[in-house]
Formats: sequence, C-alpha cells, structure tokens
Amino acid sequence: MATAIQCRDLRKTYDGKVEAVRGLNLEIQTGECFGLLGPNGAGKTTTIEILEGLLEPTSGEVSILGHSWRENERELREWLGISLQETRLSEKLSVRETVGLFASFYREPRSTDDVLEEMQLTEKADAWVGKLSGGQRQRLAVATALVSNPKILFLDEPTTGLDPQSRRQLWDIIGEFQGAGGTVLLTTHYMDEAERLCDRLAIVDYGQIIAEGTPADLIERLGGHHVVEFAISGNSDSAALEIWQELPSVESVREEDGMVGLSVREPHLTIPALLDAIDKQGHQLEHLTTRQASLEDVFVRLTGRHLREE
Repeated sequence: MATAIQCRDLRKTYDGKVEAVRGLNLEIQTGECFGLLGPNGAGKTTTIEILEGLLEPTSGEVSILGHSWRENERELREWLGISLQETRLSEKLSVRETVGLFASFYREPRSTDDVLEEMQLTEKADAWVGKLSGGQRQRLAVATALVSNPKILFLDEPTTGLDPQSRRQLWDIIGEFQGAGGTVLLTTHYMDEAERLCDRLAIVDYGQIIAEGTPADLIERLGGHHVVEFAISGNSDSAALEIWQELPSVESVREEDGMVGLSVREPHLTIPALLDAIDKQGHQLEHLTTRQASLEDVFVRLTGRHLREE
C-alpha cells in the first residue's frame, strides 16, 4: 500500500523557546482513516497545519503522496481537501455560491449540486450562510473541502456542533470517501467517533507521539478489557490503592474525583474480591459499575487527562 502522508523528525519551535512539535514521526497509508488525538496544547493542530502546508516546520521532512511542499505546492493544493475546526465563511453568500466559489479554485472540481446533495444541503442551497444553524455551517465547511475532489481529506473536529443524526450521516460520507480510495486525517474530541472511523490512530502529548496503533491494539495494551469503577464511604488512601492493585485480575488502578477505576481482565474474579476487601476495611460501597474498556481509558492512562479537558 502506498504512503499518503509521511513526516520524519518533525519539529516546530516558536520564538526559539516553545517546542510545539518535538521530533514527531508519522506514516499514513493511502486509503486509511487515521486519527490524531491529544489534549489541548499537545501539538496536534501545529502538526496538521504543517502537513497541510499552512506552516513551515522548524526542521524535519514532510511528504504528501510522494511530493514535498517546497517543490509541488500547486499540485498538493489540488489534492487536499481541508475542513478547519472553525471555518469562517462570508455570511452574505448563499450556500450554493459558497461551494461554487471554492470549486472555482480547482482545475477539476466536483459538481456543486452533487456535493450539496451529498451533504444534505440542497434545501438550503439558496439560503444565506448567515442564516444557517451551527450544524448546517459545519456540513457546509465539509462541503467546501469535498468539492475540490481531493485525494486526502483533512478534517479537524468535523462533527462538533452536529446533532446525533447529522454526526452519523457525516460518518457515512467519510466512509464513502475512504471506500472510493480516499485518505482521511481526522482529529476529534469524541472517542466513540475515533473508535468507529479510524483504522489507526496516534495519541500526541507534548509534541510527540506517545502511542500508535489500531483502536483495538491500544485498548489491548491497556492490559484489561474491562473497567470496574466504584466509590466507597470515607477517603481511599494510598494504602487502599495498593490493596485494590493486589485484587485478582487487576492490571492497573487510578483514582479521580473520589472514584476508583480498575482495569481488569476478568471482572467476575475481581468484583467478589473487591466487595470482600471493602467490607474488611469497614467501608460502605456507594457506587459500582462495570463496562468495556475504551479509548478514553487508554487516553487517560497515557496522558493523565481526559480528551475534552481544557
């Protein structure tokens, strides 16, 4: 499989002091949907802007479909469709005029009407952009990226502000684009979205990739396939955390906001032992849930933060 996006030892330093990207290596294959996840300030936006040709790296090499921005800028602009996290469009243009304007920037664009129909904006074709809802604006932003007939689609949080039905419709559109051979680089704050759409993903923190693989691989690396979360009366001290760690089938323990989370392999072994340990400590169980481990658990384990934390 050919390589669509590749960067080697990518670095970006601002004012000679702030290292936004620190030696990042990335390789995305043609036809993949690849997710880039990270806390705010992790360096993922800077990385994407370098890949899109919007920023010059301080050092490192970038290759898009085997070409570099230094030598093939015009060709690369034709091959990329970009939907930014916040696309500012003229509010006094109609939806059709907006998509038609973006189509005019390219030599072989798609039909404006086809793209409007695909994004379910046909009924709003003659409406001013300023009259659209937040979700409709977001779909219009993606339409302006698709009309270029791109080979690679950059989507920065594409479903923010969309209702559940619109989110799933956009997931289908991304799937169809990928099914036709297109490559997608996606950032998102929705872990279910990353698990649903991404063939592979990378977690970025402090300007470096700290984990990479398929969603299933990353969850497997967490150790346990299940999470047992509970709260008890009184405060759980460090000694208690050691007790939880020694319970059968427990791979790791974390505590947050009065809740203890256990990553476990076999919850049917862990839970009876947990209840017995709580009773022996003289505590009362106030809350207990079990669920499948998720990418969110992986993310918290690796970064110490939740994806949506500011």
